[in-house]
Amino acid sequence: MNVRRHHISGIAVAAATVLGLGTLSACSSDSEAAGNTDKFDVVASFYPMAFLAEQIGGEHVNVTSLTEPGQEPHDLEISAQQTARLQESDAVLYLKDLQPAVDKAVAQADVKNKIDAATLTELEDHGSVEHEHEGEEAGAEEPAEEEHALDPHIWLDPVKYSEVAEGVAQAFQKADPDHAADYEKNAAALTKKLGDLDQRFATGLKNTDSKVFFTNHAAFTYLAERYGLTQEAISGLDPESEPSPARIRELQTEAKADGVTTVFYETLVSDKTAKTLAQDAGLRTDVLDPLEGITEKSKGDDYFQVMESNLTALKSALGAK
Repeated sequence: MNVRRHHISGIAVAAATVLGLGTLSACSSDSEAAGNTDKFDVVASFYPMAFLAEQIGGEHVNVTSLTEPGQEPHDLEISAQQTARLQESDAVLYLKDLQPAVDKAVAQADVKNKIDAATLTELEDHGSVEHEHEGEEAGAEEPAEEEHALDPHIWLDPVKYSEVAEGVAQAFQKADPDHAADYEKNAAALTKKLGDLDQRFATGLKNTDSKVFFTNHAAFTYLAERYGLTQEAISGLDPESEPSPARIRELQTEAKADGVTTVFYETLVSDKTAKTLAQDAGLRTDVLDPLEGITEKSKGDDYFQVMESNLTALKSALGAK
């Protein structure tokens, strides 16, 4: 397959580093930086993986993302050009079972270093968001199978994300030993920042009027468990799935019982159901970003800024003291 390659001068690379263009290129599936074969070429599946690769790899890596900015990652379809780029990369960093098209492409690609983030921390089965309801007919349709799959949203828990970062750093050191010391140093700096973020979440959410928050889809269960909260999702792990009428009634009742003030929606999928629920239940709405991609609508330019925005939104919704 024909892959476009562009020569980038040392001056251009240095300028891109200074201006922070690495983050932007990681969110693009057609970055010119991808063609610089003088560096360790990493293809990432979507933004949280690209961010890790850039932070750990620093100046030694070229990172491109298979998921474009603004694209919902779960529905990704991979182009022939992306398949070719994946085939020619030095490493692929992905999260198995989040994006079926990526899993298939990685399985078929002849890439020496395949780094699955799902193997670098412990994933949990958080079950279905649907609860049993009295009076429902026997033999009613069971929740979709994916509701009982292992929850892949590990990047929203700073502790689990830090564990993945350490594993990625080890994989980079093994694959590119000439720069192993820098990868180790960069990873240490990143995990320190993630540890500080964890402490801010723990402190900020320790004393709140309510411990329950409503989300558009079940992306925040790891985060909720980490900080003693309860996430109630309108939909399941798939943000495009439709909630049952029984689920909507259940949430309306729970909002009153648990002092819920806010229904959170997100930027990459429709907010219609969340806003309808909020209107019917007399609740506010706000954004809680699952950080599956950075766009102009994001409340921040990178992982840490958006997570800080999420913390602010949660503190407001839960009545933090």
